[in-house]
Amino acid sequence: MTSLDEELATFERGTVDVIPSGGLRSKLAERRPLRVKLGVDPTAPDIHLGHTVALTKLRQFQDAGHQVILLIGDFTAMVGDPSGRSTTRPQLSRADVEAAAASYQEQAFKILDPQHTEVRRNSGWLASMRFEDVIRLGAQSTVARMLERNDFAKRYKDGAPIGIHEFLYPLMQAYDSVELRADVELGGTDQTFNILLGRQLQQDAGQAPQVAVILPLLEGTDGTAKMSKSLGNYIGVAEPPAEIFGKVMSISDQLMLRYYQLLTNEDVTALGAALADGREHPMAAKKRLAELLVARFHGADAAQAARRGFEQRFQQHQLDTASLDEISVTPKDGRIWLPGLLHTAKLVSSNSEARRMLKQRAVRIDGATVEDEDYPCTGKQQLIVEVGKRRAIRVRIEA
Repeated sequence: MTSLDEELATFERGTVDVIPSGGLRSKLAERRPLRVKLGVDPTAPDIHLGHTVALTKLRQFQDAGHQVILLIGDFTAMVGDPSGRSTTRPQLSRADVEAAAASYQEQAFKILDPQHTEVRRNSGWLASMRFEDVIRLGAQSTVARMLERNDFAKRYKDGAPIGIHEFLYPLMQAYDSVELRADVELGGTDQTFNILLGRQLQQDAGQAPQVAVILPLLEGTDGTAKMSKSLGNYIGVAEPPAEIFGKVMSISDQLMLRYYQLLTNEDVTALGAALADGREHPMAAKKRLAELLVARFHGADAAQAARRGFEQRFQQHQLDTASLDEISVTPKDGRIWLPGLLHTAKLVSSNSEARRMLKQRAVRIDGATVEDEDYPCTGKQQLIVEVGKRRAIRVRIEA
């Protein structure tokens, strides 16, 4: 294969579609650094593996010497992307967006090389638009075309409200490509309409239209629904190494191959063949995947420690207490309120989740199951607190 063919194969691997057909080959044949755009709306402070599918693809372009652009949609985030929504999104405040943007960028740089990433914010041009500019932008599409979108069409048919500002969202995202003079835009299948509208606006502006590289939406740990924090089937990139490792080990063998395909550079065809003929055991392949992903977000040492901890706990039935994170707590009247402790220790996301875990008998202290919210700890200097199968912490008792 020629180097062009190799490059094209890398960029098209794991994609759902590349529009237009042959468009990416034509761009690559120009033998210049392409401007490759990925737009992200910082609507929440944490990102999960589903978000990293596009970031991983963007890194592939970066490693090949192309100019990648991480577009922080700080202005569009305040409007709210209607893609895939059955109702209007609540509008966010500037403070909410700023907090999420800082966190998102930091986590994105666990995958991207910050020294070679052009970071832009679309408030740089959208916030300064005059109302006349907005009218001209709105004139570049029609209501009929907007209703071609499945989400808008369904809401219109069902009589669900559609805000005028939601029609403006695809136009704003499309205009970002004009402003950035993008050669390529990456996005999930739910972004196809917006990206193709960007091609139209670029043509109207006299620019060569971008190539749309459409990526699949990653299934969550349940193997069925799209990865989502609201569904509880996510693996967050900022989660502790042991939590990431354990969650990866919980996925099915079939889903493991999909994660390899979308989140790594490994040859999935070769791996599938090795698994099929017994040259590689699924458990070994899954451990390698888990270790690779932990190393990406937390470093090689943390990945190796997470693997040792998993093997000791689940294969050798030992808990490596020495490697656990530690927090200090001061009891009140010789007792600890467990929901607050579990939340503070980040073993659960909220006090209410802690209460559910206690009721489900999923909380253990020093190996014994506990159900009461108040735990007597008189005379103890240390506790080992576990939630579920993968979350544990060492608690030092302060006088």
